[in-house]
Formats: sequence, structure tokens, C-alpha cells
Amino acid sequence: MAEQKQKELKEIRNKLKKLLVSSLSLENVKPEDIKDDEVLFGEGLGLDSLDAVEIVVLLQRNFGLEIKDMDQGRKIFYSIDTLAQYIYENTAA
Repeated sequence: MAEQKQKELKEIRNKLKKLLVSSLSLENVKPEDIKDDEVLFGEGLGLDSLDAVEIVVLLQRNFGLEIKDMDQGRKIFYSIDTLAQYIYENTAA
């Protein structure tokens, strides 16, 4: 069971990295360059508030998830790991 969860989380992380690079037009960044625990905003990957809006749209389009509370969003958008965990917990059957 735990092994299956880890496999699904890895798939979600990989999909997220590809979506972030393509949707946010990150130049000179490859999906495999983004670390799972890398901070996405500010000093980390360098995303900004406009990118946060794009991530909200990305979650809606690709995973059917909405984030209406931006305080919650700050915690969820911290890293690929936190995003993947949120997606896993809210889409798992």
C-alpha cells in the first residue's frame, strides 16, 4: 500500500514538473532539474504571484482541484512535494 502511494506520488511529481515548465514557460529549466523539495517561489525556483495564478488554473484543468483560500495555497504551493501530496490526497479514490 505504501509502495503504491509512493509510486503514485512520483507520477504526480513528474507530471507537475512537466506542466510547470510548459505552462509557466520556464526558460532554461528542464522538468528533471526541479527538485521535489525545492521552494517554488522567491529564492527557490523563482516563481511569482502571476505564476501562482497559473498554478491554480493548472490544478483546475489537469486535476479538477480548486484552491480558493490563498493561505492554504501558500502551504500547498511551497514545493513539488507539497503540491503532489495535496493532489494525491484530494484525487485518490
